[in-house]
Amino acid sequence: MSDEKTIEIDGETYVVRHDGEGLQVGRRVDGDVTWLDTVDDSLLPEAARSAVQSGDMSNEALQTAVRGVLAAEVRRGG
Repeated sequence: MSDEKTIEIDGETYVVRHDGEGLQVGRRVDGDVTWLDTVDDSLLPEAARSAVQSGDMSNEALQTAVRGVLAAEVRRGG
């Protein structure tokens, strides 16, 4: 899946896509996407990987994975 999908987490909208190396999570700013991080597929639960492939952005496992990426970004100071 190389198409960008939007996902809403805690009232904020983010962009996710699979880039061949893993799940990329980003945020759209002024029409452009700023990519925050890429998570290797092997680190994601199967349910989250399946949700990305099927485009199910409401999947709880995927939302939890994205929350983890966002929390890591905050801890790094991003």
